[in-house]
Amino acid sequence: MFQASAEAYDRFVGRYGPALAAELLETAGVKPGLHVLDVGCGPGALTTGAARIVGPAQVAAVDPSQPFAEACRARVPGADVRVAAAESLPFEDGTFDAVLSQLVVNFLSDAPGGVAEMRRVAKPGGVVAGCVWDYGGEMTMLRTFWDAAAALDPERTAPLMEAHTMRFARPDELGALWRSAGLAEVEVSPIVVEASYDDFEDLWAPFPTGVGPAGAYAASLDPEPQALLHDEYARRLGQPEGPFTLSARAWCAVGRVAD
Repeated sequence: MFQASAEAYDRFVGRYGPALAAELLETAGVKPGLHVLDVGCGPGALTTGAARIVGPAQVAAVDPSQPFAEACRARVPGADVRVAAAESLPFEDGTFDAVLSQLVVNFLSDAPGGVAEMRRVAKPGGVVAGCVWDYGGEMTMLRTFWDAAAALDPERTAPLMEAHTMRFARPDELGALWRSAGLAEVEVSPIVVEASYDDFEDLWAPFPTGVGPAGAYAASLDPEPQALLHDEYARRLGQPEGPFTLSARAWCAVGRVAD
């Protein structure tokens, strides 16, 4: 799902990435002088935002996808970008002032282990923060896509819908995950961002490339059912013919490593 090009990801949920990164960095209290790690950096939206605040030399990033890590490295020259998984971070204990993850924990093979690793590499008193989409609620692009898919193909889509499969997409679950890693002062708050589209085809174009669970489902369809899904998705969004925007809500957890 995440071996597609960085450009395809940018046109998909990556379109929300810069605005989401800015809000996450502010919520986490990232300021000049801090040493920051971006876990699951993707093509680099959060890495780029962090580098603007603290400078590229103060930023490290990891992602298990080689194409995404290469894209991040190219977009943020001077940052320490490595191919690695969140569950096994290639850094010493207590290295970073802030360890952040954007739209990552639901895709980890071991989410508690990944957050525990994030805590391990954070300094005493450091912050560990992450955000996830509100898949079953106000992440309009994905929720409406799956509503359209379920209307056409309910039996197949039921086990695939992110509102059902993503464990940590609600505030209570996300906060419990942070606390289970031994983090203190855990708070969960909403972040709402928007993305703009030229028209519906601008929104639809990245889905058949197979990015993410929704894209993987769209790409798996034969031409006729894919065309039916295209039309049902557009209908549920009000048949937009020109430019439009969609809002998206994420939940953000912030915790601290005890001194």
